[in-house]
Amino acid sequence: MAIRPSDILREEKMAAMEPSDNSTPEEKRAKEKQELESQKIVLEEEKIYREGVVSIKDLIAPAAMEVTPTFIKLGNKFVRTLFAIGYPRYIAVGWFAPIINMSVTLDIAMFFYPVKSDIILKQLRNKVGALEAQILADREKGAPRDPIRETALRDIEKLRDDLTQGVEHFFQFGLYVTIYADSKEKLDSMTGDIESLFGSRLVFSKKVLYQAEQGFNSTLPLGNDELMIGFNMNSSPVASSFPFISSELTSDEGILYGINRHNNSLILFDRFSLQNANTVVFATSGAGKSYAIKLEVLRTMMFGTDVIVIDPEREYKHLSDAVGGTYVNISLSSDSKINPFDLPRAVGEQRTSDVIRGSVITIKGLIRLMLGKLTHQEDSIIDRALLETYAKKDITSESDLSKVEAPIMQDFQDVLEGMEGGADLALRLKKYTQGTFSGLFNSPTNVDMKNQLVIFSVRDLEDELRAMAIYTIVNYIWNVVRSELKRRILIIDEAWWLMQNEDSAKFIYALVKRCRKYYLGVTNITQDVNDFLLSPYGQAIVNNSAMQLLMRQSPASIELVQKTFLLTEGEKYLLLECGVGEGIFFAGDKHAAIKVVASYTEDQLITSDPRQILEIEEAKKEFEKSQGDSGLGEEALNNPNN
Repeated sequence: MAIRPSDILREEKMAAMEPSDNSTPEEKRAKEKQELESQKIVLEEEKIYREGVVSIKDLIAPAAMEVTPTFIKLGNKFVRTLFAIGYPRYIAVGWFAPIINMSVTLDIAMFFYPVKSDIILKQLRNKVGALEAQILADREKGAPRDPIRETALRDIEKLRDDLTQGVEHFFQFGLYVTIYADSKEKLDSMTGDIESLFGSRLVFSKKVLYQAEQGFNSTLPLGNDELMIGFNMNSSPVASSFPFISSELTSDEGILYGINRHNNSLILFDRFSLQNANTVVFATSGAGKSYAIKLEVLRTMMFGTDVIVIDPEREYKHLSDAVGGTYVNISLSSDSKINPFDLPRAVGEQRTSDVIRGSVITIKGLIRLMLGKLTHQEDSIIDRALLETYAKKDITSESDLSKVEAPIMQDFQDVLEGMEGGADLALRLKKYTQGTFSGLFNSPTNVDMKNQLVIFSVRDLEDELRAMAIYTIVNYIWNVVRSELKRRILIIDEAWWLMQNEDSAKFIYALVKRCRKYYLGVTNITQDVNDFLLSPYGQAIVNNSAMQLLMRQSPASIELVQKTFLLTEGEKYLLLECGVGEGIFFAGDKHAAIKVVASYTEDQLITSDPRQILEIEEAKKEFEKSQGDSGLGEEALNNPNN
């Protein structure tokens, strides 16, 4: 067991404290001198002992430190400090993020020195006086106006107002960045990269000169500012430099919508956990909006949610085939039919008369789409004719709606022909019962909705009929939703078709408001942002959608989008310049920049790229041909074991 020198000292002290008899003054002085010599020896031994003990400083300190005019060499590392000395008039929030997120070793220090407002206001007052005098002198001389002075005067006046009201405060702001590299060449290269990033934001930076050690000390976690290089700034631009700008947007459960571009974290969300499950998606053509929604469909189905899609461009066919969904083609020549006169089953305490009345109101909206604007008299005639049409099929307030047979459009036309003042309306209706468009609305419903994924395609419909068909499909889906409470998502692609007419827009708005009670989430997708948002019901639909996804926008619509979603200037430019699959994701009161990502298998199922789809189809044909040549034939292709 090792004996420490301190133990020896303690024993000697105890011995010195023992009482001594018959000690002369000379002997006492000799003992004291001996004790002092002994303590000196012990202290020297303690010093020697401590030098042999490894401390934290020994572990973290470099072997050597060399100070040069422009950098420091710490052991084998080369270290240089940069500092910012000038900023532009306008700087975006998060401008410092590219430097913070560089995959290199950096030390960043920020120093804030508050300045009293009365001192700044006095200086600004003097500056305003000088600028106004210069502008007035130019006017008297007949010289042209100086936009730079006028802009500076406006900025100073606004800053004076903000400082006086306490909205802004004033600081001297010091920003230092210390770089570490393994060689002098690498240090110079990294210095150039960071200076370029500063310059791209119009921030002027410099390297330390004969202050390399002070710069290094200023970025150590000690809070010592040895450089003392500041720039006058008010609160807003100072806040834009703050490094902690990334925002989290995730929940404990849900599906993956994409990657948070601020910090590469995952954006996980369950839309049914918000105040409502509605979503709006705005983007230009080719920005990736359908891709993002198809990815959501695929991942949502894994949690047992039913999905219903209205597909205007046959984009969801490949996805439907892959997951075994029901693909319903709605066209004049299609065998799939939907009867607008279908009635939902009464739910809970809902009365049959209320169900019939609601259906009459909905069908009147469809009739307006079919016949155009109606007079008050014609509207009254149609109202009475619809009630009589249901009555002729024994559908009254006393009927059991689960056992009745719904009328069709021909029955409605027959009733109109027998009513006073209804002959002209019946004539206008004939093209939908006996004329060119007779194959769409004049048959009983034969669509099967008993599948987790049901897709209604309206691609083969003429443009004149598309809004009417989507209106009818949405109404039919709404009847199914009200008849059975179940977790569902309804996706309406190219919803701007329905925003062009007041009745269809009103119907979608009512659906979005009421769907939460029936465990339904409605997704409205559109590329024509102006048509959607300029509709009196478009803004209301956005306000009733707890989730929003904004992807690349056109310059023609960006101002309206910025005003609607209260975007900052930085977010506005992000939407103008972002790539395919990138945008801003809103969930409740939070939002973050998003990049939609998919695995290879998911990408093959949901892609909308024509070239990629063609490659997949060609690969499928080659596979089928090779299977046929090998003698396996069609049975082998359909056998799941192959």
